[in-house]
Order: sequence, then structure tokens, then C-alpha cells
Amino acid sequence: MEAWGGYHERVTAQRILVIEDDLDIANVLRMDLTDAGYTVEHADSAMNGLIRAREDHPDLLLLDLGLPDFDGGDVVQRLRKNSAVPIIVLTARDTIDEKVRLLGLGADDYLIKPFHPDELLARVKVQLRQRISESLTMGELTLDPQKRLVTYKAEELRLSPKEFDILALLIRQPGRVYSRQEIGQEIWQGRLPEGSNVVDVHMANLRAKLRDLDGYGLLRTVRGVGYALRG
Repeated sequence: MEAWGGYHERVTAQRILVIEDDLDIANVLRMDLTDAGYTVEHADSAMNGLIRAREDHPDLLLLDLGLPDFDGGDVVQRLRKNSAVPIIVLTARDTIDEKVRLLGLGADDYLIKPFHPDELLARVKVQLRQRISESLTMGELTLDPQKRLVTYKAEELRLSPKEFDILALLIRQPGRVYSRQEIGQEIWQGRLPEGSNVVDVHMANLRAKLRDLDGYGLLRTVRGVGYALRG
């Protein structure tokens, strides 16, 4: 039985997607980030990066600006239509106009090439720390990742650690339907045995606790697909 409290790695952002067409640079970034404890995935083009970002839901993106298929700025714009994932742009274009353009498109930070690995890691840590410390709100439902506190209509919702992690996952993208497999991968890092009903049990408990605070209908079940919070 899970005890209340504790801080789980899933809520602390760990997965980084590197969108970089230069394989040598990508390998250096992968090595530096892996040595620092992050899980690193790689895409070699803008289109592949958009697909990986949509399917894998990384916690942070490192985005090269000069990609072979289309400009990295376009990638930022497309991502910002439905995602708040932190984006750090890697660019050789060191002009004020370019920096203003990138930030205006929705980038969170940028690094001018060449840069020192220590500076990269420092920027990554800042973005991930900001992401997990921000309160998440959907209507009258509020989740504070730092305090591990959830309230609904100003009433505290006491959740187990895994219930909290599931809610933190869902509230980041209200309305998005997560399959049981995706929830299992994100919250249990894919360690659940095939055919396990653990996800369904946790979702049922979460639904009951929301219902106890008059949160009827907040948690949506899409039969045969998965779960979502009603946005």
C-alpha cells in the first residue's frame, strides 16, 4: 500500500528530446545529458522531431535552429499550438532580432553555438525546475507539484503518490486522452506486466476521490482508448 508523501521521479522532469541533424553534435549532447542523469531521445529533422514530441511527450526539447527540412522557429510555432513543453533553442544566429523572434515564437531559452556543456546543463536544470515548481490549474482543480498538494473547490484532495502522479500527467494537457499503455509507461516506466489492471484500479480510486468533493465528470473515460481530464 502506498503511503502519502514522497517525491517521485516521474514528476521531476527527466526525458529530453534533442532535435539536431548533425549527428556528431547530437551524440555529444546525448553523452553530456546522459552523464547528468537524463534520458535522451534524438530526432534528425524537424518533422521527425514533431512526431517524436507528439508521441513521446518529452519533458524538455533541445532544438537546433538550422534543420534540413524547415526552420526550427517553425517547429516552435507548431509545438506551441498544443504543448507547453520547455524549449531551448540551439543557434549560431547571435543577433538581438533573432533572439526576440525566437522568444516571441514561444521558445523558453536559447544557447549560442558554440557553448560549454556546463552552461547547457545549467539552462536545462533551470527550465526543468521551473516546470515542476509551477502550480497547475484547470478550473477549480489546482495541483502544486512542489508541495504535492491537490485542491478542488479549495478543499484538499488527499491522493496516494501514484494517484498524484497520474493527475499531474493528465492536468498538463487537459482534454488529451492517454491510453492505459501511455499511463503505465509514464508513471511506472513501463514496468507493469502485460494484462495488469493496476492503471484501472488507480483511475477508479482517483475518480472516487474527485467525486467525494463533487468533482463529478472531471475524469473522463474513453471506452477502449483511455482517460483524460475534461478541459
